[in-house]
Amino acid sequence: MSLIDVFLRRAVKRGELILHRPGKPTVTFGRPEPGFGAIVLRFTDTGVERAIVRDPGLGAGEMYMAGRLQVDGDDIWGLVHLLTANDPWEAGAQHLVASRLVRAAGKLRHRVERINMERRSKRNVAHHYDLSGRLYDLFLDRDRQYSCAYYTDPANDLDRAQEDKLAHIAAKLAIRPGMRVLDIGCGWGGMALYLHRKLGAEVLGVTLSEEQLEVARARAEEAGVADKVRFELIDYRRVEGQFDRIVSVGMFEHVGPAHYGQFFQQCRRLLTENGVMLLHTIGRLGPPGVTDRWTTKYIFPGGYNPALSEIVAASEPTRMFLTDVETLRLHYAWTLRAWYERTVAARDEIIALYDERFYRMWTFYLAGAAKAFEHGGLCNFQLQFSRSRTELPVTRDYMIDEERRLRG
Repeated sequence: MSLIDVFLRRAVKRGELILHRPGKPTVTFGRPEPGFGAIVLRFTDTGVERAIVRDPGLGAGEMYMAGRLQVDGDDIWGLVHLLTANDPWEAGAQHLVASRLVRAAGKLRHRVERINMERRSKRNVAHHYDLSGRLYDLFLDRDRQYSCAYYTDPANDLDRAQEDKLAHIAAKLAIRPGMRVLDIGCGWGGMALYLHRKLGAEVLGVTLSEEQLEVARARAEEAGVADKVRFELIDYRRVEGQFDRIVSVGMFEHVGPAHYGQFFQQCRRLLTENGVMLLHTIGRLGPPGVTDRWTTKYIFPGGYNPALSEIVAASEPTRMFLTDVETLRLHYAWTLRAWYERTVAARDEIIALYDERFYRMWTFYLAGAAKAFEHGGLCNFQLQFSRSRTELPVTRDYMIDEERRLRG
């Protein structure tokens, strides 16, 4: 019995995984169970098995991208669901974790890669966010929000959930008309434009993506608010001035643990004495860890999802008040499901933009990420900080009332 057989017998108990390999008999792992479909997996050559045994996460991803690991119906979503649903984070079994040797190498590599210096930061951002704008049009919502949506109802469509996300965050910022707001990692400008349109704020959005900057500026010009909503290509460490509010959505994952302290010190310096900050980031439910190798190699070089303990420890020396913490558990799973479905629907156009290997990479990324939120150890954190003990109300009622008002 090969190592892959040993692994799959341990990993698949519920549902069926049927494996075809050259020169070996077909093997079925698991048993039928409602809610778990039968997945047919095919290895086209003997090298596939060696690659997966050597490093399961990296090997499986690369073999799928190359078309050497195949799933009947191209159902990579079903395969990832079967494996992760059999190994939920809360059960603590960790069947899908790489070997000790691979994990040790990953930790060493993580220590080097997490030093996210300014030049490397811009290169890392460009690797992902300066892809074709048409790609993002195909799978994101109409406002191009490339971060976790907020589902007040799981049945809501993606556009509604992303609009509700903006309201959910804006309500926590307690913005009054005329306030100056800094949006760190502003994406394509959706949050900044929303805060001005809905709350009358003057906003500066900063990004390291040239493609995002171009789109965000064009949107502000088109809306006739370029004098009130400005966008700059600048690292957060180089921003100057004072702001009543700071918001950062989906950017902290690129800061790197070595710079968390610097990030919070800079935010405190930029906030007025009564300033408030809202940080929205992907996080890990357990203790600090490392980013899997496939993700850092192909999707987010230099990326790392922090544990809550890392965020809090880095913020404590600033003497800002941590005034609210919220953990979003399933919202990103639902968001990624919508992105995956839109990507599959746009298969031919995405292959025309890039090639089939890219399409396979993108679907593997979206399916794996979705299931990491549904069954694995990922979540989203929203942390609210204030420099003042008294700027914000002492109960959370204001957030709820304002969010309902903004959602109309």
